[in-house]
Amino acid sequence: MLTLEAIIENPLQMYRVEVDIRDVNDNSPLFLNNQIVLNVDEAKIPGTRFRLEPAKDPDIASNSLDSYVLSKNEYFILSVKNKDDTKIPELVLEKSLDREKQSTHSLLLTAVDGGNPARSGTTTIIVRVQDSNDNSPVFEKPSYKIKLPENSRKGTVISTVKALDSDEGVNSQLTYSFEPNTPISIQKLFSVDPEQGAITVKDDLDFELVSSFKFEVIATDKGASPLEGVCSVEVEIVDVNDNVPEIVLKSLPKPVREDAPLGTVVALIGARDGDSGENGKVQLSIRPGLPFTLKPSISNYYALITDSPLDHETFPKYAIEIIAKDFGTPPLESKTEVSVDILDVNDNAPCFTHSSYTVYVKENVPAGNILCTVSAFDPDQGENAKISYSIIESKIQSISPSSYFYINAENGSIFSMHSFDYEKIKLFQIRVQVKDHGSPSLSSNATVHIFILDQNDNVPAVIYPSAVMGSVSHQKMPRNAKAGHLVTKVTAVDADSGHNAYISYRLAESTDASLFSVNLHTGEVRTKRSVSEQDDSSQRLMIEIKDNGEPVQSTTVTVEILIEDGFHEPVSDFRKKTAEPNQKSGKITLYLIISLASVSLLCLLTFFILLVKCARGSRGGSSCCVRRSDSGYKNPNRNLQIQLNTDGPIKYVEVLGGDMMSQSQSFGSYLSPMSEFSDFTLVKPSSTTDFTNTLNVLDASLPDSTWTFESQQEGNTAMESHIVVQVNTTETVPAGMLSL
Repeated sequence: MLTLEAIIENPLQMYRVEVDIRDVNDNSPLFLNNQIVLNVDEAKIPGTRFRLEPAKDPDIASNSLDSYVLSKNEYFILSVKNKDDTKIPELVLEKSLDREKQSTHSLLLTAVDGGNPARSGTTTIIVRVQDSNDNSPVFEKPSYKIKLPENSRKGTVISTVKALDSDEGVNSQLTYSFEPNTPISIQKLFSVDPEQGAITVKDDLDFELVSSFKFEVIATDKGASPLEGVCSVEVEIVDVNDNVPEIVLKSLPKPVREDAPLGTVVALIGARDGDSGENGKVQLSIRPGLPFTLKPSISNYYALITDSPLDHETFPKYAIEIIAKDFGTPPLESKTEVSVDILDVNDNAPCFTHSSYTVYVKENVPAGNILCTVSAFDPDQGENAKISYSIIESKIQSISPSSYFYINAENGSIFSMHSFDYEKIKLFQIRVQVKDHGSPSLSSNATVHIFILDQNDNVPAVIYPSAVMGSVSHQKMPRNAKAGHLVTKVTAVDADSGHNAYISYRLAESTDASLFSVNLHTGEVRTKRSVSEQDDSSQRLMIEIKDNGEPVQSTTVTVEILIEDGFHEPVSDFRKKTAEPNQKSGKITLYLIISLASVSLLCLLTFFILLVKCARGSRGGSSCCVRRSDSGYKNPNRNLQIQLNTDGPIKYVEVLGGDMMSQSQSFGSYLSPMSEFSDFTLVKPSSTTDFTNTLNVLDASLPDSTWTFESQQEGNTAMESHIVVQVNTTETVPAGMLSL
């Protein structure tokens, strides 16, 4: 209830206002604790009540706490008492508890108010059942039967009785003792450990006096009202064989060579027993798994002989345990151990730790470095185990390995005697032998693979423009060239491999830096803008070619470009024509389609006729092809020039046509290591090269290959050359090794 006072002037009056705030169900019943723990003795009888903590609900009237609900269980029910308008819940035991069956019960108490909708709150009731001494001890066995030799020593534990009590705490703690009516004679011979239940021999036993005993042992718990459990114990005294067999060595074992034949006598052994009858008979034996056996001889004597091959390296010495056992009941036995030394013979070849070794060596490393160390071992002993290393003589590219490598005969360290060149030899395979000093000497071999690692020691070599064309390459281009016009293309290769062979191109110097650019990866020289009338007609470019090695190797090539008016370039004209928009009518388009179909058909007929002609020419001896033969090669055209480069990782052929004074153009095809595609480059004619020598070089560079060249000439000044290269090789050629 809120009370307000209001004053009104003219006329002056005072009013009293009372605001009655009506309750809504906005609070849930709440227990002070989320968990209630009750400790209940399992001996509590049904009907026992346990007061629980009530829930609180700040709402009033019907919105306040209305009722309690207990989760379903078989041991407890809920009772609610009203005291001073407060509902107090009580837990009522409905069924007797048994801690041994269930020691903890978990219940859920829910408080519900009378609102609409109703709200609720919960708490967990944990009932811990407390133990009471309501279980008697129970032995694991109702009776124990024990057989005890008469010669058992004092303090021998003959058995341990064990009882269990389902109660807990002191109610489950047990003590063991003889049954009160047990005869004193038995209590003198045996004792029972009160804590562990172990039955122990206290005095000497005699089978001839008493052959068996029977008594009872009780287990008592430590509860307030102690409970007992009983078991019976039967002890049967067993007669024993009193005398132990004795082993007699008539001769000491002698050392045996590991190559001794089977049946070799090592020692003579005898046995005796002071007993008589069956108890006096003795049998000798050794444990199985040894390369020896006992062979019976006369009157309890045995011969120790070999019965399987010996190996000094596996077992240089044997400790043989000889067991003597009589036929008494129970049988008695004795043991003795003899040692037999195995003498070594040279029957094992020295063995390398690895059948092959792999070594990586950088090229150009100075001679005298240790490349690796091979290791071998010989399981023999003495002189038979001493080993020495050597390199087996063989040929590495017609050179003896001893001129490249030296091995230390004692420790197997391999030294280099020269620095290596990756571009000449990439891999060495040497055979190393290890030999022992035995008689006869034994040996084994291992292979050492020495891989030479590439270093960046080669300067990029320029393929185009080639050296035969002069130190300066002369190129022509029209003055009407637009931006992006391909002027020329510089191509280079690097004899190194991997990253060391990656090549990049850079324009180092230029007459006009704003006119030309060089592609970083392909070496293409293109115009950056259109050529103007003000540009000099002679442009000079210096292009730097660098590899990707460390340190970087580089070279330069100079290109002189002559800009001419009216210079005709078929490729540019063709692009120009193809770039023009097609504004013809549908009729012209039809004519073009018919023309293309006719040209395609004509090409197919021409290709088929050429194939038939070449096939007949090869059978009849007439030549449309120049083939490899014992008599050499013929030059079908004096103006056909072939230049072969076999240096570095790329093998390429450059074909040049026309005489030195002719304006005819030739195209060289190559595969750039930095490009995924083949490109055509316009090159200038060079001096004539002997065709036969070139083919001989080609033949030597790719063994077991077949080359076929075709040449046709038309007209007096222009010459068209076709070269067909057929390569049939049995040698694996890595990608990029050959390009045309």
